[in-house]
Amino acid sequence: MINMFEVTETNQMITEENLDVRTITMGINLMDCADSDINKFNQKIYDKITSRAEHLVKTGEEIEKQYGIPIVNKRISVTPIALAASASHESSYLSVAEALDKAATEVGVNFIGGFSAIVNKGMTESDKALIQSIPAALAGTEKVCSSVNVGSSKTGINMDAVRHIGSVIKQTAQLTQDKDSLGCAKFVVFCNAPDDNPFMAGAFHGVSEYDTVINVGVSGPGVVKKALESCRDSNFEVLCETIKKTAFKITRVGQLVAKEASKRLKVPFGIIDLSLAPTPAIGDSIADILVEIGVEYAGAPGTTAALALLNDQVKKGGAMASSYVGGLSGAFIPVSEDQGMIDAVTQGALSIEKLEAMTCVCSVGLDMVAIPGSTSEATISGIIADEMAIGMINHKTTAVRIIPVIGKEVGDTAEFGGLLGYAPIMPVNSYSCERLINRGGRIPAPIHSFKN
Repeated sequence: MINMFEVTETNQMITEENLDVRTITMGINLMDCADSDINKFNQKIYDKITSRAEHLVKTGEEIEKQYGIPIVNKRISVTPIALAASASHESSYLSVAEALDKAATEVGVNFIGGFSAIVNKGMTESDKALIQSIPAALAGTEKVCSSVNVGSSKTGINMDAVRHIGSVIKQTAQLTQDKDSLGCAKFVVFCNAPDDNPFMAGAFHGVSEYDTVINVGVSGPGVVKKALESCRDSNFEVLCETIKKTAFKITRVGQLVAKEASKRLKVPFGIIDLSLAPTPAIGDSIADILVEIGVEYAGAPGTTAALALLNDQVKKGGAMASSYVGGLSGAFIPVSEDQGMIDAVTQGALSIEKLEAMTCVCSVGLDMVAIPGSTSEATISGIIADEMAIGMINHKTTAVRIIPVIGKEVGDTAEFGGLLGYAPIMPVNSYSCERLINRGGRIPAPIHSFKN
């Protein structure tokens, strides 16, 4: 039972410390929509999405009103389109992206994810069609998000896909250059992508999931920071206990929302993603937590250790609050969405290389990083390859959401708006990796992957 003290405490976290449920995401299986006629396939997926998600937004708003818990986004994830649309044998899936966008607009969700492909070992013709459609799809739609999984700890890294995606990102940047290359903010490249991720832009509905499922992503960096202010001079044991207890409370809020949404929509409850996801709002920052732990700016010596501690204690505390924890679950470190991270970059404390080191111990990877628009395709692919290698070797999810902002260089700022915020353009190592990227083939899985 929840007592009155817990109710009061939760209300304080919401009103004063930026606690929110970041997203209710409905996952929808599209495999039964397969059709050799692409127009019929598009109509089937539109009909299924609008039918299953008809009451998603309304239900979220009702739960917000009843419990006073902000639910920032209502979203949909679907089966990776490279799988679902493969029967059509089309060379372009732009029309599918348009159908997804139309369906998302009809039901009123913020985003729809799953314009995706899983190519960690090789690429089918359908995968190739999906990937080559990404630039036009992201430029021509408002709500569609895309992802490609190019590596895993079991299969290695598909370097042909990595090379191709460097070109895809540059094309997307060019097609959306009038919006500071915003299209790239809707695209993620993964290693070890989870099937049940509710967070955009990397969400898709895995083939091992229910036909329809509800996943919830919680947040609350401001709550953790506020809690740590009470133990500034305490040792690590007290620090860890404080983070665990706070993560437990945050996750219980998400559990309540998830169960209620599942019951009202008559859809199975999937997972709680207990990630700490920042926003541009002052006081809602992962970087500020790291400062509270003891570094002057994110990026200072000790930052990776502080982030490792934070990520681990969040997982430990959150796992006690819900029977089903999944997705990414930990601490996100997007640059543009976190004012503390932006300040660290501006002060010269945080570089891409330090961010890469931090991704070894956080939830995802290089996220919402703006770089000069003149950066070469090969360099972008090299940055992706490095991040994929971290995920492959360490058996963890890593990702890259990088934005070469056309027409801007180091010292400029890119404006993305809303939850995506703004970002200073970060310098990139100018030395070439082109010969490495052009080798082709696949980097094999590490020897410790063979655990059968």
